[in-house]
Amino acid sequence: MKAPRGQLLSLGALAVGASAVVLAALPYKVFDLDRYFVPKELVLHLTALVAIVAAVIGLGSASSGQSARGATLPLTRTDTLLIGFLVLSGVSALLAPNHWLAERALAISVSGAGVFWVSQYLAQAGRARTLMALLAVAVTAAATVSLLQAYGVETEFFSLNRSPGGTLGNRNFVAHVATIGIPTLLVATLRARRTPGVILGALATAVVAAAIVLSRSRGAWVATALAAASVVPTALRAWRMARGRGASGSASRSRAQQDKQPGAAPAPGGALVWRSAMIGLAAVGGVCAAIVLPNTLNWRSPSPYLDSVLGVTNYRAGSGHARIVQYTNTARLAITHPVLGVGPGNWAVAYPRVASHNDPAIDPEDGMTSNPWPSSDWAAFASERGVLATACLALAFLGLLVGAWRAGDAAADDGRLDRLLPALALIATVVAIIVVGAFDAVLLLPTPSLMAWSMLGTFAGTLVPLPETRVSIPATPVMRGALIAVVVVGLGTAVTRSVTQVAAMALYSSAGANSSGEHALEMAARLDPGSYRIRIRLAQAYAEERSCNRVRQQASAARALYPSAPEPRRLLVGCGGRARGRDE
Repeated sequence: MKAPRGQLLSLGALAVGASAVVLAALPYKVFDLDRYFVPKELVLHLTALVAIVAAVIGLGSASSGQSARGATLPLTRTDTLLIGFLVLSGVSALLAPNHWLAERALAISVSGAGVFWVSQYLAQAGRARTLMALLAVAVTAAATVSLLQAYGVETEFFSLNRSPGGTLGNRNFVAHVATIGIPTLLVATLRARRTPGVILGALATAVVAAAIVLSRSRGAWVATALAAASVVPTALRAWRMARGRGASGSASRSRAQQDKQPGAAPAPGGALVWRSAMIGLAAVGGVCAAIVLPNTLNWRSPSPYLDSVLGVTNYRAGSGHARIVQYTNTARLAITHPVLGVGPGNWAVAYPRVASHNDPAIDPEDGMTSNPWPSSDWAAFASERGVLATACLALAFLGLLVGAWRAGDAAADDGRLDRLLPALALIATVVAIIVVGAFDAVLLLPTPSLMAWSMLGTFAGTLVPLPETRVSIPATPVMRGALIAVVVVGLGTAVTRSVTQVAAMALYSSAGANSSGEHALEMAARLDPGSYRIRIRLAQAYAEERSCNRVRQQASAARALYPSAPEPRRLLVGCGGRARGRDE
C-alpha cells in the first residue's frame, strides 16, 4: 500500500534535520557558543515542527477508510512520563527569573520529545531501517568534520577552542554524538541489504571510532565502555540459544516458523559473524590510526591519550575536581528549590549565589559562570526543573531500558534477529545517554537532543509493543487540528526566536564604533531582547557618550537577565553619581 504523503514528509524532515543540525554553524566568533547553538536550535525546532505536523496529517490520511473509530494516538507509560516532564518543565519556566533562557531551554526539550514520538510513529509504520541509515549518516558527518579539523582543515565555521569540535564547536560535543550514535551505526551496518552498505558502514565505524579517540572525552570513553558492557548479557544469551537450537536440530524448524512471519530475519549465522568481524576490525583500525597518524592538535602532554585514560577517575585535580565542586554547589540549588527548580536554562543565573570561593565554574573576569549550563544533564534538570520533573525523565529512561531488556530476552529465546538487534541498540543507546549526561550537557543541547531522541524513538517503535500501551486517544479531526495548532504556535514561536537571534548576531558582528554601529546594536537588542552580551555592549557604548538615561535602560535590562553579574551594577553606579549626560 502506498505510504501516506505526510509520513514521507516526516521522514524527509528528519533526514534533512539530522544532517543539518550537525553542520549548521555561523562565522560570528564573538558569540563563542551561540554561533553553534542558535542555528542548530533553529534546525531542531524547524525539523520538529515539520515532522510533527506532517505526521499528524499522515495519521489522518491513514485513518481514512478505516472504521468509524479511526486512528488513535497510543500513550504508553513512557509517553506519560515524558509529558509529565514537559508539563513540570513548563510550569517551572513560567516562574523562572530569566524567561528568555527558560523559553529557549524548554523549546529544546519539547522539540526533542516531538522527534521521539515522530520517530516512534515512523518506525511502527515500517520506516525503521531507513531512519537508522539516515541517523548513521548524520553521526558519521559529525565525526568527519571533527577529523577534518584535527588533520588541518581550517574554516571560519570551526572553533579553535576545544578542538577538534568541527561544526559542533567543542570536541566533547562531537564525542557525545558519536557515542550515542554508535549503536545505530552498528545496527544499520549489520542489517544492510547489500555488501556495499556493509563496507560503507564499516568505514563509517572507523571514522567514528577515530573521532571518539581524538576527542579525549573521558565521559564518552566511559559511556562507550558501559554501553558495550550493558548488552553483553543479552548478546551471550542469544548466542547460547542459537547454539542450542543448532545442536538440537531445531534451527530449521525455527527458520521455517520465521518464514511465515512477515519481516522476520533468519537466526544469527555466517553473515552476521563476518559483518561483525569487519566492523570490529574497522573500529580497531580507526582507533590505531587516530593514535599513530600525526595531527594538528596541540596537546600539552607527550602521551595525551594515556593521560586521559589514567585521569578518568581523578577527582582531586583538573576538570574532575571542578566537576565535584560544581555538582556540590548545584545540589544546594536543587535542595533549596526542590519542587520546580530555578527554571529551565536558569542555572547560570542562580549559580553565582551558591558558588564557593575560587569556584572553577565562575569566570574571574566577569563574575559569571564560564558555561551556560552545568557539566551534567542530571544536575541541570534537578536544579533547574526540580526533583519531580527529573524523576519523570529518569523513570521514562528506566522504562525504555527494562522494556528493551525484556524484548531482547524474548528475541533471544525465539531466535528473532530482527528484534534482537534493535533491543540491544536501545539498551546501549539509553545507557550511553545516561552516562554522557552525567559528565556533561547532552539533552540540554540541540544536536544531541535531535539525534538521541530520534534514535530512541526509532528503536522503541521497532520493538512494538514496547512499552505496553496504557491509553489510546482517538485521533479525531478536531483533535488533530487542535494538536497541529498547538504545535505550530509553540514551535513556530521557537523558530521565530531562533531566526531573530541569528539576525541579532549578524547585526552585532557588523556593528562598528560609529553612530551607524550604535544603530545596528539597537536593532540587535530589539531583535534579541534576551541577549546579555548585546545589552551590555550597548550600555558600555552609551556610557562612553555619557548618555546615562540610555545606560540605565540597557544596564537595568542586562541586570534583570543576570542579577548577580557585576558589570551592570558597575555601569549603573557609574551613572548614578555622575554629572548629567547629554540626554538628561
